[in-house]
Amino acid sequence: MSTITDINPETEAKKQAGSHGHKPRERRCIASGEGKSPENMLRFVLSPEGEVVADVFGKLPGRGVWMTPDRSSLEKALKTGAFARGFKRKVKVPFNLEDQIVAGLKSRILGLIKMARRAGLLESGFDNVRNCARTGELAIRIEARDGRKDGRAKIRVITKAIANELEEEPPLLIGCFDSQELGQVLGRDTLVHAGVRRSALATTLAHESRRLAGFIPLIPLEWPDIAHEAQDSGRM
Repeated sequence: MSTITDINPETEAKKQAGSHGHKPRERRCIASGEGKSPENMLRFVLSPEGEVVADVFGKLPGRGVWMTPDRSSLEKALKTGAFARGFKRKVKVPFNLEDQIVAGLKSRILGLIKMARRAGLLESGFDNVRNCARTGELAIRIEARDGRKDGRAKIRVITKAIANELEEEPPLLIGCFDSQELGQVLGRDTLVHAGVRRSALATTLAHESRRLAGFIPLIPLEWPDIAHEAQDSGRM
C-alpha cells in the first residue's frame, strides 16, 4: 500500500498526461458505462481474498475496474452489482467502502500538502497566506474546518480582489480538514491557515481535491459563511 512518502512532486504533473506525456486511453465507468480519461476516475482492484479495494494512489497490482469518483456512481455500482460484472467474478464489497475511499483520498491530499511544504511551496499562518494571496501566487487556499470565520474571511476578500484584478478564478478552497489534521503536516499541534503556491503540485492537489469532493464537501456545510466561500472558491 502506498504512503505519503511515495509521492514525488517532480512526477505528479506527468501522471495527469500519462507516463509518456500522451493523453491516456479512456476507461469505462462501471456504473454509467461512460468513457473518461483515467485521471478523472477512480480505480479499484481485488485483494487476494477477492475484496474490492480502492486504488487511490494508482499503484496497486492486478486487473482494475474504473468508476467516476462520486457517491452517486458508487451507490449505483453497489446496487447493480457492477463490481462483480466488471471483474467477471464474485467479489466481496466491504460495507465501509465509501469510508475507505474518503480516508484514502484525504490521506493522499494531506500527503501532497506535506510534499508542498518540503518543496517550499506551502505557506502557513495567517500573515504568510495573506501576503502570498496579495502577490497572486496563491493557487490553493486551505482553511481548518474548525477555524474562525473572521480570519478566513479576510484572506478570502484579498484572494477575490486579486483574482478579479488578474481576471482569473480565485484559489481553490479546501476546508475539510480540522486544525489538528493540518498541524500534523508541519509537525505542530494545530494549523488554521495554509496555502499552496502556483505549481504542478498545486494542480495535482486540486485534481485530487475534486475527486474527494465527489464524496464529501470541500467546504463544510456548517460554516456560517459557506455561501460566500463557495462563491469565491475557484476550480482550477
